[in-house]
Amino acid sequence: MASWQLRRAGWSWHAIAHRTRGLRRLHDGVYLTGDAPVTRLQRWWAATLTAPGSVLGFASAGAAYEMRPWDGSFEVIVRQGSGGPRRQNRILICRTKHVHATTLDGLPITTPERTLADLWPTLGAKNQQRMLRNALRLRRLTIPSLAAHLDQASARQRPHTLTNQLNRHQHLQLHRCRSDAEAAAVVAIADARLELPDINVRIAGEEADLSWPDKRRIVEIDGGSFHQDKLEDARKTGAWRAAGWRVERVPADAVYDSPERLIRAARPGS
Repeated sequence: MASWQLRRAGWSWHAIAHRTRGLRRLHDGVYLTGDAPVTRLQRWWAATLTAPGSVLGFASAGAAYEMRPWDGSFEVIVRQGSGGPRRQNRILICRTKHVHATTLDGLPITTPERTLADLWPTLGAKNQQRMLRNALRLRRLTIPSLAAHLDQASARQRPHTLTNQLNRHQHLQLHRCRSDAEAAAVVAIADARLELPDINVRIAGEEADLSWPDKRRIVEIDGGSFHQDKLEDARKTGAWRAAGWRVERVPADAVYDSPERLIRAARPGS
């Protein structure tokens, strides 16, 4: 709870002081009930309750959307106004003319499109690409929604390295991917100008990562949480081969470190 919320509800400062006595203070005027360890979600909520109109932004918003992991010692909020970033204990306050606010399960936060555009200039190329893939894969945004946001943004908030990605990704169905390795594989195949695969469709009763029906070819991306059972992978491979499909397996690490291995597996006639 926040003191300003209680004031708006008609409480006196004396009543607020009495009500919050003994509660844990997370920020000036922001209190938490109970004795359990503070969760990340509670930290996000507390940051947005520090003043009316505060929304989660930048790295904190990227983490909340699961687009970009971040676990700093402070949370970042955005308020309308001008001036540079200002650190206030465990929050960093940024001000902007246009906040582009929305909610995530009720949590006040900058839109996914604004969050991605804000974070983009702070990251290296590889992390930029991963963040964009995550945003598309998790359906936080779409290429049309991102393009619409960038069309209305100022030049400073419209980095050309991001606008250059719109055409590259507009025809890719990354929302069907179950992991970043799958999404990265689809992007690499598109960059190599190969035929795009079907993504996670059922073949011979089993779900295949990437497949080309006309070539009867399957490429499985091994590794991560979806390929932990080697016996299960072998069983699925047997089912596909029995149905007349050619199956190639590529380690997830190779998608990032040796993409030529993926391209060989996906190339017709290889």
